[in-house]
Amino acid sequence: MNSTIKTVSRVLAVVVLLYLFLVSIGLMGAAFKGFGKGFAENLIKTTANPFVGLFIGILATSLVQSSSTTTSIVVGMVGSGIIEIPHAIPIVMGANIGTTVTNTLVSLGHVSRRDEFRRAISAATVHDFFNLICVSIMFPLELATGFLQKGATWMSTMFEGAGGVKFVSPIKLATKPAVHLIHNLALWLSGSSLASYISMLILSMILLFFALYFIVKVMKSLVVNRAEIVLNNVISKSPVLGLFAGLAFTIIVQSSSITTSLLIPLVAAGILTIEGAFPITIGANIGTTTTAILASFATGNISAIIIAFAHFLFNLTGTVFIYPIRFFRMVPISLAKSFGDLAAEKRWYAFAYVLGVFFIIPAFLILISKLF
Repeated sequence: MNSTIKTVSRVLAVVVLLYLFLVSIGLMGAAFKGFGKGFAENLIKTTANPFVGLFIGILATSLVQSSSTTTSIVVGMVGSGIIEIPHAIPIVMGANIGTTVTNTLVSLGHVSRRDEFRRAISAATVHDFFNLICVSIMFPLELATGFLQKGATWMSTMFEGAGGVKFVSPIKLATKPAVHLIHNLALWLSGSSLASYISMLILSMILLFFALYFIVKVMKSLVVNRAEIVLNNVISKSPVLGLFAGLAFTIIVQSSSITTSLLIPLVAAGILTIEGAFPITIGANIGTTTTAILASFATGNISAIIIAFAHFLFNLTGTVFIYPIRFFRMVPISLAKSFGDLAAEKRWYAFAYVLGVFFIIPAFLILISKLF
């Protein structure tokens, strides 16, 4: 009887901690959107240079913490004729890199525990390295051939005139009241939008660290043996199942950041391997494109639909050409593991990596392009 009560209380603790974790992700996103959405929109409007467009996609998405937001803004702008299709595609590619900042920030929550941090930062950066490799191959290929635009144009003809479908994420539905309440409370206490966003960001970080610390602790004692068997024996032995699990879950929750961020504590606790998490991550990469596709249908504009399908094709092509070939598949995994070892020894490397890749380098290159 005692063991049953303990198990039930631990399960309830995990549910509460997961809710706090998801609220912290929602708060972080709301705070960054508050800081950066208007700036991101203005940023996206300003370029006709594909290289600058790529870095704008990275920076804008890092600021708003959501590739779905960036691609939906781009879809709306293409639909209203503010941006042309060839200029929009590099921004969408950059958004794919920028979206990985959320789970990398989540992995920093494990920074005080060396072994956990090694696994967590590796699990987060495998997504980064995969998207960086995809962009480095497909960006020059798209500039030379326009294959994404051509493929997306062909696909869009089948959906021209399709009406918008609105899908509500159950996780966002569950966390939105708490995020909204905290936002209103922060606004009331601070009396200014900027101060409320800063306090929301600080609170989100505190909640994130607290929830992650105890999720890993409770999960280890509760499900480590059973979950290891299920996740590693089922998903690791059937990567296709993992890929479709990541795809389906991301379509339901409408956010690849939520899917990939939920994997971080599992890998950090040693419940799931990086090899097991990788197919779920790239499934999430494909799943996140549904938001922009639905947004494009709502515009009813053929150009907007083309951009949404270009995003889908970019993620699908990367998965089809990189994941099935073992040598290619192992490149992002090996890079992530090496970086995990390095960051575990010198933890400031992880913070420098996040600031450099997602904020400083893109901002610097955009600034240089504007000056010259």
